[in-house]
Amino acid sequence: MARRQRNFLSGFRSFFYALARLIGDVQAVRRGPRAVAKRLARRAAWKAAGRAMRKILR
Repeated sequence: MARRQRNFLSGFRSFFYALARLIGDVQAVRRGPRAVAKRLARRAAWKAAGRAMRKILR
């Protein structure tokens, strides 16, 4: 099955999600190393959960 071509709004939205993630990283750095560690741990946990759900729902 061929992939659908991304339209303008999809690219625009993904850009803003990436920008928001970057801003959150900057805020975590300002709060200190503990905040950065929490953020990285949460991101890793959500990534693993997403992969697990993808395998289950296939």
